[in-house]
Amino acid sequence: MASDNGVVDQWRIDSAATSTYEIGNPPDYRGLACMRKHGIAMNHIARQITKDDFVKFDYILCMDESNLRDLTRKAKQVQNCNAKIELLGSFDPQKQLIIEDPYYGNEEDFETVYQQCVRCCKAFLDRWS
Repeated sequence: MASDNGVVDQWRIDSAATSTYEIGNPPDYRGLACMRKHGIAMNHIARQITKDDFVKFDYILCMDESNLRDLTRKAKQVQNCNAKIELLGSFDPQKQLIIEDPYYGNEEDFETVYQQCVRCCKAFLDRWS
């Protein structure tokens, strides 16, 4: 999306977990299928957020209140924290603030999350690029 908008050179984009549960694992097969359906290749391996992330990133966007609490708590332990921590859903033009974890759902739930993330990321980039 940043590439399509011609702003990829303005952003460093990554993904990281607040917990250790899936560290070292590839994405869920349903998430991979959803992304593939939309022409997006994923070869990401889960990693946990680090103290360095709070320094090198300007924004850390998360999916729900639990993530927000965890990230805010971790940020307080980091000197020179530069990151603004926000819910990705706060950028949703449809005002769906929380992006529900589709893990215990079905393929439709992964599609719903994909569509929410696309809307939110587009709005985020439109605002800050």
